[in-house]
Amino acid sequence: MSSRDSILEKIKQNQPSAVSELPSLTFLGLDAFDILEKYKTVLQSIGGDFVEVSNYQDIIDFVKKNYAIEKRMITTIPELSKIATMNWMNIYPHLLENVELTLVKAHFGVAENSALWVTDDILGQRVAAFIPQYLAIIVNKKDIVATMHQAYERIGNQEYGFGTFIAGPSKTADIEQSLVLGAHGARGLMVFLLD
Repeated sequence: MSSRDSILEKIKQNQPSAVSELPSLTFLGLDAFDILEKYKTVLQSIGGDFVEVSNYQDIIDFVKKNYAIEKRMITTIPELSKIATMNWMNIYPHLLENVELTLVKAHFGVAENSALWVTDDILGQRVAAFIPQYLAIIVNKKDIVATMHQAYERIGNQEYGFGTFIAGPSKTADIEQSLVLGAHGARGLMVFLLD
């Protein structure tokens, strides 16, 4: 056997296990508390922030206190309609250029990278999450999974016209080797962790 064949044989014998053989959540020893804590830690490390809330009124109170409510806010969530601009979903997307805050609800979140899965039925218009100065996303605490593998299992064969994972505010690090938040989208992301 040549040295090349010997090396290739050793590589073949030491391949990692397939994705389907990844350890289960139970094996990892994570419980719901650990997953939530991991989510919060990762979110803050990538420039996002969170608030734990019990209901939609808590969200309304937080928004009124921390955002310029006299500016334009949009949402697809009926419970938040009293603090949002009405009749915006069917207008030309470029007319949303002056939106201060978009409030949407994610289908679920992922602890390992703090990503939130949103689709077009949640956003109303695809541009809604990418055009505002600030983005706020609500996710139920019980709807946070540990890994992207679990996220893709959860998405499964769902049908949607558009879907994306959003993690943290817009950021880029290609401008003179300096991290810039909000260069290509929302300057800030607030995640409301709903009980």
